Amino acid sequence: MENELDILKIILDSGYVVKGVLILLIIASILSWAIVLMKRKLFSNLRDSNQQFLAMFRSSESLRDVERGALSLSDSAYRSVFMEAYREFRLFIDQAGEQNLKNHYQHFGLDSIERAMKKGVNNTNLVMEEKLSTLASIGSVSPFVGLFGTVWGIINSFTGLAGGGATLDAVAPGIAEALVATAVGLAAAIPAVWFFNVFNNDVGTINSEIESFEQELLNSIERTIL
Repeated sequence: MENELDILKIILDSGYVVKGVLILLIIASILSWAIVLMKRKLFSNLRDSNQQFLAMFRSSESLRDVERGALSLSDSAYRSVFMEAYREFRLFIDQAGEQNLKNHYQHFGLDSIERAMKKGVNNTNLVMEEKLSTLASIGSVSPFVGLFGTVWGIINSFTGLAGGGATLDAVAPGIAEALVATAVGLAAAIPAVWFFNVFNNDVGTINSEIESFEQELLNSIERTIL
């Protein structure tokens, strides 16, 4: 407890520049943890919704049944992909009629549906990657902000040497400021970098799962056409 009080005293006794650096780093750390908690909840809900949608998709007898079941799973990435593909599928039926459906896809394939699914994937990626760039920026910039506070603290130490002689009392405040700034900078940066990598891996994993679902959906559409 005594050491904690000493650290608090160092912060309170530091110069205005170092205090500004520390406040900036604390704000960055709070922001990064807020993003981490938000993204953890997002990816957890996304995984659960994807599993529920996949189970519903595989147990449904028709694409229309899947559409009805999708209404209750708005958080699912699979839902976004399916709805874009099914919307394109229904659009052609409404315009050309079911009698021309098989002939059209025999000649032109499923390219239009694949493009529609890609739109659904892009929409999902926008949601998954939102604010990850902020997390990356905090992780990369915070150490340099802390380094600025470190350099400023060292400058204060040399100022103490010049004004009070080569004594511990003269250099201790500046060195303490420098060490605290370095520690706070690392404390803000390390979790941000760690979770940025974790979430990036989650994005890659979910995208791989979406690709598998796309193939399964295309197979189902082809069976519907035939």
